[in-house]
Amino acid sequence: MIRTNETFLHYIDELYHQQAYSHESIAIVTYAPGDYLFFQNENASTIVLIKSGVTKVFFEEENEKEYIVEFLGKGEVIGDIEYIRKIDGLCNVQALDTVEAYVLSYSFFEALLQRDTTLNALLLDAFAARIVNTARRASYQQLYTIEYSLHQLVEMQKKQALTLSKEDMAAYLGISVRSLNRSLKQLKEEGV
Repeated sequence: MIRTNETFLHYIDELYHQQAYSHESIAIVTYAPGDYLFFQNENASTIVLIKSGVTKVFFEEENEKEYIVEFLGKGEVIGDIEYIRKIDGLCNVQALDTVEAYVLSYSFFEALLQRDTTLNALLLDAFAARIVNTARRASYQQLYTIEYSLHQLVEMQKKQALTLSKEDMAAYLGISVRSLNRSLKQLKEEGV
């Protein structure tokens, strides 16, 4: 449930340590829990690749309700679609814990896109993985009960040593906090 991309992280690690580029081209930035890396509907000027930590990617609807699209961990890239499509931020991206990230300027990213076939291959693979993950999650939500999905979400939190608020859990499952509480109660009664 937390997407990662070790191959992309290794690529950016190597690029950063070549030291052939200035800190304006590629830098390491630390975000505290709760900090936003990207804002929905706002213009961005950088590409971000998570070095460590976990973020939540979410839409905020006009009624101020959130829908969490996914959780991103190390090696996941943010802002690439917005750059390529020349659009404002599709989603909010917020740090759930301390996040360390590589931040690439648009001009640097553009130069890499023009000459680096490895980057292009990594981006194509990342796009394909997003499509597959989105399709799997959509079918998963249609085929399984809320309780089953909730159980999987709780297990993911244990494995990742991550604590999500009830609001975040409900937003990820696409349900109300009230429905979440009912499902939690049912799981507890079943001894799960």
